[in-house]
Amino acid sequence: MKIAVTGGAGFIGSHLCEKLVEKHEVTAVDNFSSGLRENLPEKVEIVEHDIKEKGLEEIFQDKDVVFHLAANPKVNTFPDDRDKDFDENLEGTHNVLDAAETSNVEEIIFTSSSVVYGEDAEIPTPEDANLDPISMYGATKAGGEHMCSVYSEIFDIDLTIVRLANIVGGRNQKGVIYDFIHKLKDNPEKLVILGNGKQRKSYLHVEDTVEGFIKAWESDKTVFNIGSEDSIDVDGIAEIVAEEMDLEPEYEYTGGEKGWEGDVPEMRLSIEKLKNEGWRPEHNSSSSVRKTVQELLDR
Repeated sequence: MKIAVTGGAGFIGSHLCEKLVEKHEVTAVDNFSSGLRENLPEKVEIVEHDIKEKGLEEIFQDKDVVFHLAANPKVNTFPDDRDKDFDENLEGTHNVLDAAETSNVEEIIFTSSSVVYGEDAEIPTPEDANLDPISMYGATKAGGEHMCSVYSEIFDIDLTIVRLANIVGGRNQKGVIYDFIHKLKDNPEKLVILGNGKQRKSYLHVEDTVEGFIKAWESDKTVFNIGSEDSIDVDGIAEIVAEEMDLEPEYEYTGGEKGWEGDVPEMRLSIEKLKNEGWRPEHNSSSSVRKTVQELLDR
């Protein structure tokens, strides 16, 4: 099949391209605002393009499938940047959908997030839980899901939606693990932790994530959670990072139950639906974090 991956040079997108190109013709579409060309294998065609701009129709013209991963790479840019979530997550997705419909793309796989569920969802959270986001990032991801559903229904495009937990791995240049490593490199004796350190979430290594993407795509069902079966708190992540760096820092907390406004203090997704399709993660949250720390320290 001929497949386009928006955000294909990014952290998750590049790993997905590596997997897909084993069996398919793959085009990575990226504006390289955060993605890197060196993340992609030679067999992947690279097209530099911003999904907010016109011209996607030509890129999608002969494509059977679009995996749409391009989005704001950070969940907490609002309210400092009041446009980024709208521009990247809503306008960009609208352009992708329009171009896919015009180009007769048969399938779209939309990358959503666990944050669409908000902070009051049951734990673990099943796919049929209400969408009640408390961040602008979550709101625009939920809006993207609804837009995809409308296009799928009206234009008969096969749709898969994947809602991701916190995905980690060595190419990820953001997030709590990356931040802790760099804070401790700057000051090995003290680590400042946002919130109270008790925020507890599910973390999954990107290798397991990509396998989940493929299994969800192959299914005839539409919406899937992808995450680990357990969770780890921020203090636990700090302990793993310190241990792998052979340090014993003093912890200092900024206070409060949330790391930032719009943060969800506890998140763990139910993954039974995707497990029933034959997927099972190899790594739990702790081992995903530890593997990521080792990969980042080896860079």
